[in-house]
Amino acid sequence: MNKRINIEKVAPEAFKAMIGLESFLAKSDLNKTHWELIKIRASQLNGCAYCINLHTTEALKAGETPQRIFLLNAWKESELFDEKEQIILEMTEQITFIDQEGLSDNVYEKALELFGEKYVAEIIMAIVTINAWNRIAISTQKMIS
Repeated sequence: MNKRINIEKVAPEAFKAMIGLESFLAKSDLNKTHWELIKIRASQLNGCAYCINLHTTEALKAGETPQRIFLLNAWKESELFDEKEQIILEMTEQITFIDQEGLSDNVYEKALELFGEKYVAEIIMAIVTINAWNRIAISTQKMIS
């Protein structure tokens, strides 16, 4: 594999802006479990091995169970995820695959009902942020070390 650019070194201001999004999310009301589920699921959908490895490791350290991580790819068929987590995972899939149908009215309305506007905004920003990180890692061929 060819060596590719290191965005942090080549475009430090852009990288700093991405870190700004992470800082916003770290200070937000977003539940740690919700945030980790978003990061892992989006990374699975995007096929980002680097991010899957990083975020499953972080989730385990934060108390997530291996079984839930193993079943995250099949969350719709699992009873291990509660209603709020299911809506967050559905949002993650719909926003990650925005080109298909986008975030449906049904899922959006259910999210508002369960979480309120501020938390929905934070969920959306978490999904957008991990999708950006996935694209950076894949495009620069960031490898697991």
